[in-house]
Amino acid sequence: MVVFGNVSAANLPYQNGFLKAISSGGCDLMGHRSFKISTSFKTRTRRRRSAGPLQVVCVDIPRPELENTVNFLEAASLSASFRSAPRPAKPLKVVIAGAGLAGLSTAKYLADAGHKPLLLEARDVLGGKIAAWKDEDGDWYETGLHIFFGAYPNVQNLFGELGINDRLQWKEHSMIFAMPSKPGEFSRFDFPDVLPAPLNGLWAILRNNEMLTWPEKIKFAIGLLPAMVGGQAYVEAQDGLSVEQWMRKQGVPDRVTDEVFIAMSKALNFINPDELSMQCILIALNRFLQEKHGSKMAFLDGNPPERLCMPIVEHIRSLGGEVRLNSRIRKIELEDDGTVKSFLLTDGTTIQGDAYVFATPVDILKLLLPDSWKEIPYFKRLEKLVGVPVINVHIWFDRKLKNTYDHLLFSRSNLLSVYADMSLTCKEYYDPNRSMLELVFAPAEEWISRTDSDIIDATMKELERLFPDEIAADQSKAKILKYHVVKTPRSVYKTIPDCEPCRPLQRSPIKGFYLAGDYTKQKYLASMEGAVLSGKFCSQSILQDYELLAASSGPQKLSEATLST
Repeated sequence: MVVFGNVSAANLPYQNGFLKAISSGGCDLMGHRSFKISTSFKTRTRRRRSAGPLQVVCVDIPRPELENTVNFLEAASLSASFRSAPRPAKPLKVVIAGAGLAGLSTAKYLADAGHKPLLLEARDVLGGKIAAWKDEDGDWYETGLHIFFGAYPNVQNLFGELGINDRLQWKEHSMIFAMPSKPGEFSRFDFPDVLPAPLNGLWAILRNNEMLTWPEKIKFAIGLLPAMVGGQAYVEAQDGLSVEQWMRKQGVPDRVTDEVFIAMSKALNFINPDELSMQCILIALNRFLQEKHGSKMAFLDGNPPERLCMPIVEHIRSLGGEVRLNSRIRKIELEDDGTVKSFLLTDGTTIQGDAYVFATPVDILKLLLPDSWKEIPYFKRLEKLVGVPVINVHIWFDRKLKNTYDHLLFSRSNLLSVYADMSLTCKEYYDPNRSMLELVFAPAEEWISRTDSDIIDATMKELERLFPDEIAADQSKAKILKYHVVKTPRSVYKTIPDCEPCRPLQRSPIKGFYLAGDYTKQKYLASMEGAVLSGKFCSQSILQDYELLAASSGPQKLSEATLST
């Protein structure tokens, strides 16, 4: 997710044949034929910026006080449990597939506990769903527009543990929506710092009279009462309803969905309210309204692979772990008893360990599942978990746009989800003379196989509505210097109704085989926070199974465990 998650770099062909080709030149992805991320690069005239250290060029809001919240303390306690765990007499060699946040988190906390993770990444770049690349001008383009919330306690702890809290650029506590009926204007939800949660959120909603009328606010509040009274049990029970179905069941006017929740649904999972499970919305609202700084946003101060992923890698290596790029898995090889014998890489290398973790997107895992595992209920339930397509667009303009903010913006357009002027919001991308808009194109299912020029043309038409005085679709105003389009046919799992029972626990029924990823069972759904927490739960399961794994005992299966918290 973008707002509550991120965009995946897992590029897989549609199994239903809808997507036949994305770009010319395929690549093997984790041992299977797939399609290369399509990145278009269009240049007119542009002077190369000199490289140098990150420069502080904007005034950021001070880091909020997160350390005393219940969720932060719980996350800190879980992190501490790995560092304080008894040192193993025989450290386990744990082979982990996938160097996204889930795989990096798993490796990091296993290393903290005294074990020796070997992290294998198929591509030549770290990050998975937060991967980024540098073009020939030295500019970065990313898999997605990544936002770090105050309601991400495990992510916030991770930054602190690595000593990189200063790499988060916190923005004012607001949510800013474009106004389609008033081109070029925005509507704000401002959360006052003097009020505790949930009063600050209620105040932000009540003060905004541009998007919802008072009768609509009252009906929405009445509709939310069961969630407030019923708590987590009620939230989980709404998994079977879409956002649209739930709103109508609760008597909430359709205009509330149109004005607010179309934008939220696309930001959370890149799909519209008629598809998204209401559980996803309620989980987000719970975090945003129950924690004073829950909805407060921060941008990373530079590209994710270097500014976030490399510190994790350096930490892993400092404790004796390994991280290898360009190590693509072709096959999971099995012993006669059905347990994992080794990972076979595409270069013919065989990798063996005491335990094995798949921390790839669920679509890649399903492609590589051994035939003998596919009918096991634990794995069979994965069939319903399917990645959602998404497109990330970057456009460099020949001038500095004025009608924007140093913040995330909800576009509320038919084709765009959220966007930001990264030349304002990110220190490494700062440019005093030109804007670079990074935009999430969603829903993208009907566009993922279209040409990049088609996508840019459609994006410019939408931007003409957002910037009527500055941008014209025919480029008669602001002109495009260059653009990059990053297509992800299968991103985070599509959070449609009745998916929750299909999400697997991190410990599989196969001895020594584990899963990590934001699609696995944890309370933050498809998000960066969910990926990091899944890695912690995966590491915790391995530590709990230490005696069994260290003994290298004979054929047996572990029963599915209850979720550790």
